[in-house]
Amino acid sequence: MSTATPVADLALRVRERLAVRHPGVPVGELVTLPGGHSGLTYSVTAGEAAYVVKAVPPGQRPVGRNDVLRQARVLRALAGSAVPVPGVAVVDEAQPAWFAMEFAAGEAIEPILDEPEMAAATARARMLDSARVLRTLHDTDVSGPALEAPEPLDAAGELERWSRTMHAVPDELRPGGDELLTSLADDVPDGLPPVLLHGDFRLGNILYAGERATAVVDWEIWSVGDPRIDLGWFLLFADHHNFPQLGRAVPGLPTEAELLDTYRAGGPALPAMNWFRALGRMKMAAIMGHNLRRHREGKHHDPDQERLPPTIAAMIRTARDLLG
Repeated sequence: MSTATPVADLALRVRERLAVRHPGVPVGELVTLPGGHSGLTYSVTAGEAAYVVKAVPPGQRPVGRNDVLRQARVLRALAGSAVPVPGVAVVDEAQPAWFAMEFAAGEAIEPILDEPEMAAATARARMLDSARVLRTLHDTDVSGPALEAPEPLDAAGELERWSRTMHAVPDELRPGGDELLTSLADDVPDGLPPVLLHGDFRLGNILYAGERATAVVDWEIWSVGDPRIDLGWFLLFADHHNFPQLGRAVPGLPTEAELLDTYRAGGPALPAMNWFRALGRMKMAAIMGHNLRRHREGKHHDPDQERLPPTIAAMIRTARDLLG
């Protein structure tokens, strides 16, 4: 049995596999990549080649966001498609599992939220392009064996899932939350044919070089389901008013209507979009409320979470307005 630390053991496994792929060239050390919210994420080089390694944390089960093999599967299924994704180089299913994907150059910046500020023309071009990328993703064939697609997620299932998260947030942190959940549950729309869903599709998860998308990343919560689930979430990030005290105005940024028109490209209408826009706002309020609760309970100290209450309230209020 190996006496190496978990990270050292992982580094050895990565080095051995990359040495086979790149014989005779030096393989570098694992370097932790900041900003990841699931599993372990590192960068590593093999000669001139650069890779990103995602691994299951030691002692944790490979489920949910830590199921890195599931992430590798969707990336492999999309390889060679019109959806830009990093190429998967190595998959090691021995536990704790890991995979290495090619390093994709580019920057992932949410124009209304992230630093550094982006030029307005670039932000507009990227937002419109990302709507086209999302449509391309949703046009992907999900019936192939490589994807091993899960059971489709419909609107009712998505609402039930995120309602549990919202209910776990104290009432005082989500004013009007119960009324919003009731309104959503009272008018669940009929479904559309299921498509491949990213789950967190937004500019912050798309690498761009200038105005060209180089890779859609962060596939931890991909699924198959109603395309309006992805759309309702994506549209949230088109308006800084949705994020009081957090967002900034970006002149010329496409409106939600422009993004929907770009996504549709003259295709069929998307009925009940206001319900899915409200659902996206409810999900954001639930996530922010959950993070704020963890901070206030001392489970994850982050004073920046105290900036969230106005946005949580705005998400719930505007979601209720959308439902009329």
